[in-house]
Amino acid sequence: MPNSKAQGLAVLALIVLTMIWSYNWVVTKSVLLYVGALDFAALRCALGALLLLILLPLSGRSLKPPPWRPVLLIGLLQTVGMTGLSQLALSAGGAGKTAVLVYTMPFWTILFAALFLNEKQRVLQYVAIAMGALGLLLVIQPWQWQGTLLSSFLAVASGASWAASSIVAKRAFRYQAVDLLSLVAWQMTIGATVLSVLAVATHKTPIIWSPTMLAALGFNAVLATALCWALWLFILRALPAGVAGLSTLMIPVLSVLWAWWLLNEKPDNAEGSGMVLILLALALIGVPETWRLIKQRLLRLKT
Repeated sequence: MPNSKAQGLAVLALIVLTMIWSYNWVVTKSVLLYVGALDFAALRCALGALLLLILLPLSGRSLKPPPWRPVLLIGLLQTVGMTGLSQLALSAGGAGKTAVLVYTMPFWTILFAALFLNEKQRVLQYVAIAMGALGLLLVIQPWQWQGTLLSSFLAVASGASWAASSIVAKRAFRYQAVDLLSLVAWQMTIGATVLSVLAVATHKTPIIWSPTMLAALGFNAVLATALCWALWLFILRALPAGVAGLSTLMIPVLSVLWAWWLLNEKPDNAEGSGMVLILLALALIGVPETWRLIKQRLLRLKT
């Protein structure tokens, strides 16, 4: 496939992925009327893992798992930590607000990379972290102890757990090539197993197997998990990593708009200001890196 055609298809895939992942915050919030948070997290991850394991041999890949120790850690941090905590956050908080707080992941990644990978960060990145911290303060509003304070902390913890899984992956596979789809499939299998145990141990409310619940489960397993992870791998191959990463900025933005439109979740002045600060800080991290990668690509084309 010509490179220009692959990049055109990747841009289309990027649009589809962004729409699905942003809308999925509304889906996972709405389905909690029919199923408990951990029950749904376990179901969506189990079905998603099954589909990804089926996809491995269909795409010509081996079913052999990657090294089990880092995969175990990633499964606990990414699938159990990120997915489980975000689902619990949604049970008490708004979809748009939760999405923005979970997508503070890049801030935590920068801090963890400096602490555990000895990566030197640019001044601009620390400015972005400070701006994001102020935004977090306005969104969480710790001076108001009533309402969704616990939900906000769970969402932030979800983003931090997601970032920690990225650091583990980077350290574990720095000198060893690992197929990304195999890594995603097996870490999700481990995470889904742990979530299933937790769901059974804490199960209280019967699951209502309504058409809405089944549709939400199918949307999560087939589209938001199997399809979108396959699209993401294709996007990473066809586009610069910075361009692909910058696209994730649109996911919390659209999630807020979806939740405002469909769930009537209108942020108050403090929350709205905090969300804007967080999104600007994310852009401050992503835009310079993307521009640097684009310039490198242009220089290679000239030479």
